[in-house]
Amino acid sequence: MKAVQIYLLLHVVFSAIVLVNTFNPFKKFKDQWEKFFTPSESCDSEWISFNAEGFKVDLESKLFGQHIASLVILKAVNGFMRDDNPKKPLVLSLHGPSGTGKNFVSKLIAAKIYKKGMDSSFVHVLNSELHFPLQSQFETYKTQLQQRIKDNVTNCECSMFIFDEMDQMHPGLIDSIKPYLGYHSNLDGVSYRKAIFIFLSNAGGESITQTALDFWKAGRDREEIKLNDLETVLSSSVFNSNNGLWHSGLITNNLVDFFVPFLPLEYRHVVQCVMAEMKAKGLHPDQNMADKVAKDLLYFPRSDKVFSVSGCKTICTRYHNYI
Repeated sequence: MKAVQIYLLLHVVFSAIVLVNTFNPFKKFKDQWEKFFTPSESCDSEWISFNAEGFKVDLESKLFGQHIASLVILKAVNGFMRDDNPKKPLVLSLHGPSGTGKNFVSKLIAAKIYKKGMDSSFVHVLNSELHFPLQSQFETYKTQLQQRIKDNVTNCECSMFIFDEMDQMHPGLIDSIKPYLGYHSNLDGVSYRKAIFIFLSNAGGESITQTALDFWKAGRDREEIKLNDLETVLSSSVFNSNNGLWHSGLITNNLVDFFVPFLPLEYRHVVQCVMAEMKAKGLHPDQNMADKVAKDLLYFPRSDKVFSVSGCKTICTRYHNYI
């Protein structure tokens, strides 16, 4: 009798799926099948498990032109994920020009911690312009943001929060998350120590670029640039500017664990990005095509064309023009 019931249930499911997928039956059928039979994501080792070696390989093979960021982030994430009882959440603040890999690194981190990567229900992306556009709604946003963080960490202590355009956020809104980043065993019965907070910002990009340009003018290789070469300029441009992060208590209370600089990308790095994009799309990497795409971008200074104005940000759409 049970076999008959199972057969009837499957018959009903398949029939319903077929009926609602008139225009593209195979794809929609496949999507509905996976949705129906795939187990729901849960906050355990089956769905959350850090792949340290895979993360190292990804940083070395997929993140181009960022030797400083790669090293700092690798050590930071590895150290945090190895600690079964961290004293506080991991807080990373990524700084640099647009298109240099800040968002990309966030995706790499998520991909090597969560089975579903950025699609995980435990990864939360908040964009200043999208989620907090109105200054007049500051108090409402503050309450909503605090509740969102509390609810999601209550649901899974290993949650990740990515704040895009952090430098555009209202200082008071940034301050509203300060309690969750500190050395607290718990707040109102909730522990935030295993959560990860990643702040993405263009603040400091001009100073970082100028340092890279100075090295180039001096005939020095960019790989000679060390973290301490950028700490001073990053400090003066980010910490002494009018951006929201500086005016928040996150700085004065030393709640950010690592400030990570991202360098501007050169022509050769753009070519690498195009080659990687073709490979990711299942295409055979074509050096000639990659060169054509890279040459189509704008570079600065105009006289020397050293760095890409947009980094690798637009190559995903541009390379289609050459296929």
